[in-house]
This record gives sequence, structure tokens and C-alpha cells, in this order.
Amino acid sequence: MAEIITVDDPDDPRLSDYTGLTDVELRRRREPAEGLFIAEGEKVVRRARQAGYRMRSMLLSAKWADVMRDVIDEAAAPVYVVAPELAERVTGYHVHRGALASMQRKPLPAASDLLGGARRIAVMEAVNDHTNIGAIFRSAAALGMDAVLLSPDCADPLYRRSVKVSMGAVFSVPYARVETWPQGLEAVREAGFRLLALTPDARATAIDEAAPHRLDRAALMLGAEGDGLSARALRAADEWVRIPMAHGVDSLNVGAAAAVAFYAVATGRPGD
Repeated sequence: MAEIITVDDPDDPRLSDYTGLTDVELRRRREPAEGLFIAEGEKVVRRARQAGYRMRSMLLSAKWADVMRDVIDEAAAPVYVVAPELAERVTGYHVHRGALASMQRKPLPAASDLLGGARRIAVMEAVNDHTNIGAIFRSAAALGMDAVLLSPDCADPLYRRSVKVSMGAVFSVPYARVETWPQGLEAVREAGFRLLALTPDARATAIDEAAPHRLDRAALMLGAEGDGLSARALRAADEWVRIPMAHGVDSLNVGAAAAVAFYAVATGRPGD
């Protein structure tokens, strides 16, 4: 059973995992280096535990100690109970969800390790907005994508905002980083995937005409909000595909576009 400790000093070093959670640059540097990430909210904490992530500690307001009792009883990690005002001083924001947990990261698999058993994967290039990362992972999980590959400059899927927006779906879809970009995409092609670059370019094939759901293996490439896929990534693709637009709209937010494209890619898989 976890040890429950009441803390009333915001400078207590035992709370160091939770300091400055709104400082994006600090947390982006610190969390991967220290091998931790922050799960926020009851559902996300539970999903992180169910996915096998080891808990380092929890930070709770008193009323959440009862709600999280079963998790506390199972956790072999200290549980720090603090007043809401102290939690805000430590984290930098009002923790209205009441429950935070510091979790230990797992080693990322190699990209090649994810390809063998996968048939539908998403490949993201330079998607550096944490909200978009979270939304894309949530859609990938919900719509049956088997894995996600990230270019070296994509944002961290385990950053607090990404995890929160995904509602813990980042724990459900295996992901890896491609070490060299876009050269590393050749290994995806060699594994039998057809690389489909999602772009609003008028020269691209409408995604329903491309019929990606009929492919044995499909890798859908997504670019950053605004810029889209780079010229290098587009050249590396086997085919360009687009979502047809109406009413003069030229494109969708990358999170919304990903959901539409995932449905088109994953629905009616051969043999399903």
C-alpha cells in the first residue's frame, strides 16, 4: 500500500516532479531527460496504470484521496496530499481535475519493431502542437490505426497536454520515432506499406478514389498545422491523397483531417 503524506510546503523537494507544469520549454527538456511524464485526471491516471506505466508518485487534493483509493492501495509509490492552493503554487495552475501522477516512461521501441504486425499506421512530420498530437492519437486509437511513427522533430506524445487531450489514448497506440527523416521512410516502404501523403494539393487523388482501405498495408503521412508535409516528405511518398472540400474551404485542422483520413484508411480492411 502506498504511503499517504500530507505536505504543506510548496518548496518540499518531494514535489519536484510537479513544479512548473505550465513552463512548456522547461518540461519539454526535463521530462524526457528524467524519464517521467505527468498524467492528469482520474481517467488518465487509471489508463496509464492499466497500460503498465510505473507510478513514481501522486499529488492529490484531499477530496480525491477517496476517489483514487483503489489506485492508492495498489500503488507502491508515495501519495502527496495537498491543499488546492498549494497545488496551484507548485504546478503553476489550478488543478481542477484534482489528481496528478508522475509516471515512469518506458523505452521507446525502434520504428522497425512496430512494422511487422501492423497494417495501418500514421506517420507524422513536424507536428509540434501538443493539442494536435493528442487529438491525432485519440483518433488513431478510436479508428483502428495500429501504430504511429514520428519524425525526429515531432512533439512529445507524453507531454501533459498531449496526454490530456488524447484522454490517455497515447497509451493505447504504440509509437516510435524515425531516426532519419525522410530517409527512414524507405524502411516503411520495404516493409510492404504504401506511403500516402495527405495534402490539400489539387494534384492529389481524392482519398475515396485512392481507396486506401483496400490496400494490404497503408502508411498515412500527416504534416504540421499550416505548413503541411515538407517537399522532401512529399517526394518520399508513393501517392498524394486529399480530402475533398466544399464551400470554398481549402483544408481542415490537422487533427480533424487525421480523423477523416484514418476512417478512410482503416475501414473495411481486407479480411475484416
